[in-house]
Amino acid sequence: MSFLSDLFTAGLRGEKAPDEPRWKKWVHRNLSTSHCEECLKLDGCWFLKEKTPRWPHHRFCHCILEDLPYNEVLTKATAESAYAKFDPYLFDPENFYKHGKAEMLESWGYSITDAKYLRDETERQGLQKYIDGDYQIGLLNEHGQRISIRVEVPRKNGEGTVSFITGWMVKPNGHIHLNTPYGGK
Repeated sequence: MSFLSDLFTAGLRGEKAPDEPRWKKWVHRNLSTSHCEECLKLDGCWFLKEKTPRWPHHRFCHCILEDLPYNEVLTKATAESAYAKFDPYLFDPENFYKHGKAEMLESWGYSITDAKYLRDETERQGLQKYIDGDYQIGLLNEHGQRISIRVEVPRKNGEGTVSFITGWMVKPNGHIHLNTPYGGK
């Protein structure tokens, strides 16, 4: 459940309100002439305190973690994904990528005409789960910090739901960008 759901439920039951999630903003301080590319990519990125990349990141790290009000995360975080990640990449109508993901999606009842729905739903769930801190930290390198978020969609053929891992890049100011619409089960 999300913090807001837990807060609402506690209010209805007359219980103690849950603690507000604690978020951190990674801040790279320019205190020397050399800079770590990874720290530069983390500069301005937001993380749930318990899911922040290793800090200090290296022996000579000048970075700090600033407290970030949860209300800012709740109201300003964004998620974005390119339509091309779903059509043509995921459905691969020309069989250019040869990854076989179209067959998997078709077995769930989806076709290329569902690409916009899948993109929108992936963005919606990705954003909500990021805000809820429901993500896993992945690889950090000169390209940035990756996170994995599990999304769930209904089978269009009416037989329950399927869930899968999506891959995102954390960007400054609470923005996450979809790298991989299907990263595995």
